[in-house]
Amino acid sequence: MLSKELIQKGEIYAIIPARAGSKGVKNKNIRCVKGYPLLAYAAAAGALCPQVSRVLVSTDSAEYAKIANYYGAETPFLRPAEYATDTSPDIQFMEHAIGWLAEKEGKLPEFFMHLRPTTPIREMTIVNAAAEKMLADPEATSLRSAHKQVFPPYKMFCVREDGYYRSFVDGMTIDEANNPRQDFSQVYVPDGYVDLLRTEFIMENHLMHGNRVIAYTIEETVDVDAKKDLEYLEFYMENRETELLKYLRENYKPLDEAGIV
Repeated sequence: MLSKELIQKGEIYAIIPARAGSKGVKNKNIRCVKGYPLLAYAAAAGALCPQVSRVLVSTDSAEYAKIANYYGAETPFLRPAEYATDTSPDIQFMEHAIGWLAEKEGKLPEFFMHLRPTTPIREMTIVNAAAEKMLADPEATSLRSAHKQVFPPYKMFCVREDGYYRSFVDGMTIDEANNPRQDFSQVYVPDGYVDLLRTEFIMENHLMHGNRVIAYTIEETVDVDAKKDLEYLEFYMENRETELLKYLRENYKPLDEAGIV
């Protein structure tokens, strides 16, 4: 087991997962919106957060690493291919990063801020407040942002092997599932806006989040998972300049002018 003595109290590193093998949207993490790759927006969020001391990118691609470096992020390691497949769980890239930092640098942050490139519309007041909430709660195993789910999943159906519906919730009848949505508990959808992870918890339990997860509720945002999401994002950003885009324009060239690919 890695030593807890390596953990630097109060330190936060941003970590951005950016594997190259996306199939739903090819090269999704470096697809450009307003001239800048999605990866750059995540790097900008890490750079603009005063509680974050380093911005790291975990990628399996040397090309992605060059792009990340240009937009201000560090890529001290490349992620092994076996941790960058369609079915690789997040815990693999996190434990790889923790192991590498512990072995090569001899120190670890108390927290990692997990910033996915696929959520490029972020307000820094929301990101910064999330960091403060995590720093202030010694009992929390993690923090996850999520937004309200309008349609209750309790009303959904699965199909049995005999071709008939059954309720999505075990023990609930089809008629009970047809009750007004106001009868059901409010459900929240994790959205990748900002997560905070406690390094010691990951090291000891080999889990990302644990069971004391701070509920950090935000408004629904764009999460690029399919081509239609990217098209909507481009439409949304057409006449807007977000805080992150402003930062990128002031500090970096668009990808097609940067001369790095």
